[in-house]
Amino acid sequence: MERLGERLGERSAARLDTILRHLSPRLGAVPAPTTIPTSAQVSVVPHSGRFCYTLDNDLLTTEQRQFYEDNGYLLIKNLVSDEDIERFRKEFTRICKREVKPPGVMIMKDESLRSQFGQSEKVVNKVQDFQEDKELFRYCTLPEVLKYVECFTGPNIMAMHTMLINKLPDSDKQTFLHPMHQDLHYFPFRPASRIVCAWTAMERADQDNGCLVVQPGTHKTSLKPHGYPQWEGKTNKLFHGLLDEDEKTPKVHLVMEKGDTVFFHPLLIHGSGINRTSGFRKALWQFIGGFKSISCHFASSECHYIDVKNTTQEHLEKELQEMVCKKYNATSVELKDIWNFRARLVQGERINL
Repeated sequence: MERLGERLGERSAARLDTILRHLSPRLGAVPAPTTIPTSAQVSVVPHSGRFCYTLDNDLLTTEQRQFYEDNGYLLIKNLVSDEDIERFRKEFTRICKREVKPPGVMIMKDESLRSQFGQSEKVVNKVQDFQEDKELFRYCTLPEVLKYVECFTGPNIMAMHTMLINKLPDSDKQTFLHPMHQDLHYFPFRPASRIVCAWTAMERADQDNGCLVVQPGTHKTSLKPHGYPQWEGKTNKLFHGLLDEDEKTPKVHLVMEKGDTVFFHPLLIHGSGINRTSGFRKALWQFIGGFKSISCHFASSECHYIDVKNTTQEHLEKELQEMVCKKYNATSVELKDIWNFRARLVQGERINL
């Protein structure tokens, strides 16, 4: 029985691989790299006793490490250049206009705005899984970003999940607010302490246009049950939130300027506020009206996949599998196969993921 399950898993992986390679000839032409040079600036062993969430390194100060230890996030000012951000912005516009069609990318839209704005960025709320877009994926390989990522993951780094968010103005019929949640809810790999998100503002982000909201210290809690919020109006696909949120927990609105980057733990409870402006908010995280942002979740390649069946993540697995099967006209697919397609080695050696 176990061997049959293995064979079915192999067939499922092969089916998805065939589909995706058909969509992207480049994948079939060049084997994925298994080793990329590392900076070797970080020890893979956490500092004895004092720090659980960062690794010994030559970059972060003791005060920065302690802040992340206590709060679960660290904001670095002016990390990404204006030049890079402008290149990301132009590529996002090209994707929205369908001038380029990266394989595997998921584009979330507000269809009610199409008649007013046509095929433009004013209709697109999110571009996700852009690992096959050479220009946007450069964000995941920027040395100024990776040197910080390494302080959390160690030298062997995988880019696991990418998003560019263009937060449209909220209305009575549609909200683009992401409820408070923990990113680990979406990830079938562990340990959580070797996963980190890098989130860069492409425009000024503040409370008016719906900046990132965090609950400091909640990274020390366990993964909580998530689901769709009981809101009036339409909610977004896969925008899950905590089912039982503690409203008394203090929240911090992260006001960020263009190029500022926040690194945060996957168990940190966070979300986005309401965009009260008439413009948009963009973020590459893979948000404007001014505010855009770009992001990537990174993980140590030494992390391992877990089976989410009979856990709070099982319903998410089913929803994601249904979406992928519908998009690629497949009969079945394994969750691990989906993440294997998304994952890219950006530094060091590919070990498990």
